[in-house]
Amino acid sequence: MNPDVGSLVVAALLVIIGAFLVASETAIGRVSRAHVEGLHREGVRGAARLRPLLADRARYVNVLLFLHMVCYVAATVLVTRSFLVLVAGPIWWQLVASALVMVIVGYVALGVAPRTLGVQHADRIALRVAGFARAVAVVLGPLTHLLILVGNAITPGPGYSEGPFASQAELRELVDLAEASDVIEDDERQMIHSVFELGDTIVRELMVPRTEMVYVEATKTLRQGLSLALQSGFSRIPVTGENVDDVVGIVYLKDLARRTFEHHESEQSERVASLMRPVFMVPDSKRADELLKEMQAARVHLAVVVDEYGGTAGIVTIEDVVEEIVGEITDEYDTEVPEVDALAHGSYRVHARMHVEDFADLVGIRIDAEEEGVDTLGGLLAKRLGRVPIPGVKITVQGWDLTAESAIGRRRRVGTVLAEPIARGLEGAEGRESHEGARTDA
Repeated sequence: MNPDVGSLVVAALLVIIGAFLVASETAIGRVSRAHVEGLHREGVRGAARLRPLLADRARYVNVLLFLHMVCYVAATVLVTRSFLVLVAGPIWWQLVASALVMVIVGYVALGVAPRTLGVQHADRIALRVAGFARAVAVVLGPLTHLLILVGNAITPGPGYSEGPFASQAELRELVDLAEASDVIEDDERQMIHSVFELGDTIVRELMVPRTEMVYVEATKTLRQGLSLALQSGFSRIPVTGENVDDVVGIVYLKDLARRTFEHHESEQSERVASLMRPVFMVPDSKRADELLKEMQAARVHLAVVVDEYGGTAGIVTIEDVVEEIVGEITDEYDTEVPEVDALAHGSYRVHARMHVEDFADLVGIRIDAEEEGVDTLGGLLAKRLGRVPIPGVKITVQGWDLTAESAIGRRRRVGTVLAEPIARGLEGAEGRESHEGARTDA
């Protein structure tokens, strides 16, 4: 046989072997561990050998990928050598022809076809190649691990200790493909992507900042704590000592209600500190997925977030993390709030997010957002009060009483503000603030 023709035959054999390796790699990466456990209990042949592979899947996938690349590169070299002899024409044409052939072969015979088989018959193929995969992993495992370490060393960033080949990107592509094939719905695809992104999200991005925290001082009475919980709509409230950076515990609405119901006299005689529970603190740099696991293990729903200097950065709840996956959580009391609702006697009910200058134009007064340092009406309430506004608080601005109304959303932010004109004789009270219904000593 002509040596050059023989090279083409060997290259064809290498392509077939490479296709087998690709199908094996895909099947091992695709097969379900739970399904294999079921096959093992049923005594299916090969399941006992396949179980250990799934416990360390990346190791075996990396070895098969390495062998597949060896076969493909060797076949490319042999085909190029044969084309240089068998194909007439200038050398550039011979090289282009060999490259074109190997691109087509690589895409079809080493890409689409074997991967399709690996997905369609994942269980059957994985059961049959388990023994082979374990054998080559023993021989080539150290070499592939060394090459991964070299690749990580020359690549910016931390790299992947087990290699990037069974990567998150591939899983994302599979999810997109499943949605495009109508296997899953679009909202399910978005939810799965959100799970992946959870590992890249830190607590600082999820937390309620300290400027929006509702808290109660440890020295307040149970009645004051209960009043604040009922007005704010929160069932868990941080308890502070000397200042907001000194969070000493968490008080639960149910504890306050039970104690005051069973011992009515305790409303005025006991302090919030007597009922507070231990506080769960986390750094603001912690990853959201790790936080979720820790909060589940500790059985807590609220954590205080601290910054690098040990100060209070904000709070985060387990619902904040869940919302990153499923989207915003609302209840039957959350309704769409109109931007402006004209009422009787010249009053208005406006959205708390309405721009302060738009509100000023509406009621015929002058408010400069740049001078105030705020953009929204809710922000103006917070600035004048010096704390987070809750339903019932009131301030007076240029002859108008602004009263915070309904809290909306899971975080119970003020949703609407009632703007009422006051009598001319009181217009000189510009800037006067009233904390009626908002003080913890109410």
